[in-house]
Order: sequence, then structure tokens, then C-alpha cells
Amino acid sequence: MTTATAIQEGRDALSESAMLVEHWLSTSVEWSQLPTHLADAAQYGVLGGGKRLRPALVIHSCRAVGGHHNASLPAAAALELVHCFSLVHDDLPALDNDALRRGQPTLHIHAGEPMAILAGDLMLAMAFGLVADSNNTAEVRSQLVSELAGGTSDMVAGQVYDTLGGLPEELTPLEQVKLVHRNKTGALIRSACRMGGLCGDASREELMALTVYGEAMGLMFQVVDDLLDVTQSAGHVGKATGKDAACGKRTYPGVLGEAACRDEIERLLGEALNAIGFLGPNGHPLACIAELMAIRTR
Repeated sequence: MTTATAIQEGRDALSESAMLVEHWLSTSVEWSQLPTHLADAAQYGVLGGGKRLRPALVIHSCRAVGGHHNASLPAAAALELVHCFSLVHDDLPALDNDALRRGQPTLHIHAGEPMAILAGDLMLAMAFGLVADSNNTAEVRSQLVSELAGGTSDMVAGQVYDTLGGLPEELTPLEQVKLVHRNKTGALIRSACRMGGLCGDASREELMALTVYGEAMGLMFQVVDDLLDVTQSAGHVGKATGKDAACGKRTYPGVLGEAACRDEIERLLGEALNAIGFLGPNGHPLACIAELMAIRTR
């Protein structure tokens, strides 16, 4: 298999799972039961954009351990709702104060700050409702709720480290960057892989492999993201760039330099691929998604 083939298969895997979760979010969530302007705001923040990486990892992790994607769709949708909630709140003036997301005005620009805050609150509540009401067994539902709660809490802790500080001073600059991003970015990616495994009734060995894969993917995704922030334009990426350095945030390029960042991406990609090698053909889409994420430009 050539790298070009793997990358195309990664795009196909993301595209297929994005359509599945987009359709599920559009048709299975009871938007009509909400106040119209709240439903409109939440749908603006959730539907019609983004890579849908996290739900893709739920779906393909479920398949990687022999499960059917239908068993993972509520969990995949829930993960995406939590991710979208985090973006909506992260973009607010009190935090990152961003005006552009996925090439469109951020939700607080589109619908106002009060509605953006409340729509984000709604997304978070809905996420846990979707998992709790899914058709998985009671034991799996309990595990999924716990996994989603842990990933969400870790993500929030990472956002605090990233925007408000409080990092342990005894850590080196590189250790501080890793601590931020294992939480802010990596936690939900790790949870996505584990939740997919739980939906597919993964063995202990399979769940551990998905965990290692998810942790490597989470850090790799952020190293790439930090590189894009200093090498790509806002128009290309679809969100503001160059802000991290301007705000004095610690980033991978700032600590390692661009060349070492590319070496780190290769190392983490190898770690992710090695972790799922024993899954065989069932793990192939996860491998292709990892290769795609290593070379993405937006």
C-alpha cells in the first residue's frame, strides 16, 4: 500500500463516517422540541462542517474490534456534541475571542454571546442524554458515560492550562506543552477510540491498543495543529492563525522548532500504527486516518 493510497483511504473513511454522524445528528436529535432560536443556534454550531474526526474514531474503533457502526452512532454523535460545545465556548470573547470557525462566523458572532453560551450548555447536556438513552447494554452505557465524563473533564482542565495558566512549574517547557495537549486535545480523541471499542465489545487487549493509538493520535493532531498555526493562512485553515504566539502560549513549534515538530509527528504516527497493528484488516481504516492526519494542511 502506497502512502498516497493510504491517504485517500483515510479521506474516504472520514467522509463515510462524517455522513453517518451528520445524518444521525440531523434526524435523531429532537431539535423540534427546543425553542426555535435555540435549535437554530445549536444546529449552526453542530451541523454542516468540520472534519468529524472524533466521531470517525468512535465508528472505526468499533468496527476495528468487530462491532457494527450502528452500535456506535449515539456515542459518536455524543462525542461530536461535546467537541462542538468546547469550540463554541472556546471561541467566546472571555476565552479565545475568535470570529472565524470552519470558515464561517463563530456562533457568538452569528447569534450573540448569550445564545452561544446557552447553545453550548445544551450541546453538553444532550451529549450525555444520547449515551444514556442508547441501545447498548446497561453496563456499556455506564462505561460510555464514565468515559465521556472523564474525557470532557480532562479537556476542560487542558483548556484552563492553555488559557488561564497554572501549569506545574517544575515541568520542562516541553512537558508543560504535552500536559496541556494530552488534556485539551488528546483527551477527547483518546475517549473517542475507547468509546468505539466499548461499543464493539472490545477485549482488554483491544481496548488497550485503542487507548495507545488514541493517545498518540491526540498528541500528533496537536503538533500538526500548532504547525498549521504558524505556516498556514486563516483563509486556508478556516480559523484564526498566529494567535498562540501572539498570546504567549507555549506551543510545539515554539518549544521544539518546526523541523523537530515534523520528526515528532513521524514518531507519534509510528506509535499509533504500531499500537493497532495486531488488529489486522479491521484496523486498516484507523491506520489510514492516522496517516491522513499526519499530513493534513487544515
